[in-house]
Amino acid sequence: MSRADHMDVAAYALGVLDAQDAERFEEHLATCWACAAELETMVPVVGMLAGIDGEAMAALEQTHTDPALLDRTLVAVRRDRRRTRVRQLLATAAAVVVFGGLSGVAAGFLGDDAPPTPQAAPTPSVPTAAPSSGPADPNQPGLGGDKEIEGDQHNATDAGTGVKTTMWLAKKEYGTQISVQLSRLPGPRTCRLLVVRKNSTTEVVGTWSVPGSGYGTNQNQLSLLLSASTSAPLGDIQKVQVQSVDVNGVASPLVTVADL
Repeated sequence: MSRADHMDVAAYALGVLDAQDAERFEEHLATCWACAAELETMVPVVGMLAGIDGEAMAALEQTHTDPALLDRTLVAVRRDRRRTRVRQLLATAAAVVVFGGLSGVAAGFLGDDAPPTPQAAPTPSVPTAAPSSGPADPNQPGLGGDKEIEGDQHNATDAGTGVKTTMWLAKKEYGTQISVQLSRLPGPRTCRLLVVRKNSTTEVVGTWSVPGSGYGTNQNQLSLLLSASTSAPLGDIQKVQVQSVDVNGVASPLVTVADL
């Protein structure tokens, strides 16, 4: 080995020794506890210097003749890395400013032509309670003022249950729209609206719960107004029936509109 063995610790740690010198230093390291201890302290330094360029590596190789050069090199590396971090932060901040400016310009450029943000359309709740006060005609059921409901009107009152209903059936491209007003309906109970076709097939088109005070009763004077639809054409419907369903799922009729 052309240099003093004890001066090759840093060069060996950095991997700048050629194969022959590295082999000879390893032989020396096996018998020199001082170099072994120094090499152990060099491990963190090697990690810090992993990202420096080739010229810096060459300068580090000269530390075998000038031990102070290693300290100066480390200081320079730390300073350079601090500058790099500052440049990165400034570049990031500039990018944010530019992006914000472009966003503002784009918004101003689009102006009123910018497409509006889609908004979810409100979904009507069914059923709803309708005030008992109705149109001017006292013979018509209360529908909440002058509100008109589309379709042919059908009135019915069940002699056994006392439940009263007015139904409006309107022909639609998709089938039939059914609007229902109920009163004299006691609770609590679960109800459903059943469509019976002329071919004897049936379809449940709506279910709801009735509170203990009921609808259109002494405890709750508000009648119940709800709507439903069916794929059955209006001409194919034989009757529409409001049913009460018990806890076992057994249904019993409350009121039926059959004059269709």
